[in-house]
Amino acid sequence: MRRFRKYFDKTFNAVNAKNAAQLCAFGITCKSLSDPLEDFDEVEFIIDFANQDVLISIVVQSDRIKRIQFTLLDPENPDAVKGLTELQLGDFLTLRGDKLVEFFDYITGPDL
Repeated sequence: MRRFRKYFDKTFNAVNAKNAAQLCAFGITCKSLSDPLEDFDEVEFIIDFANQDVLISIVVQSDRIKRIQFTLLDPENPDAVKGLTELQLGDFLTLRGDKLVEFFDYITGPDL
C-alpha cells in the first residue's frame, strides 16, 4: 500500500475520473461520483480481481485525496463490503498494482 501514499493530498481530477473510456483502459468503472463534488465526498470505482469486484473508495476533501480503501463487494449484496485478507491484498496488488498506479496518476493529473 506504500505505493499509493504519494497520492494522498494530491488534487483529485473529477474530469478525468468521469472519462469512462480511459477508465475502461485501466479495467476500472466508476460506481459513484457526485457532480459537483461536495467539500467532503466519497468517490467509488470498481475493478475486477479473481472474478470478484473490488471497490476502490476514495475520500476527497476540498478536491484533495484524503483516504484510499480497497474492499471486496459481496456479489449477493452489492451494498455490503468486506476487507481483503493480507494474502488477497498482496495478490490483488501483484495482479492489478501497475494499472492502479496508472489510474491514480490519471485521476490526479491534468485534464487530457
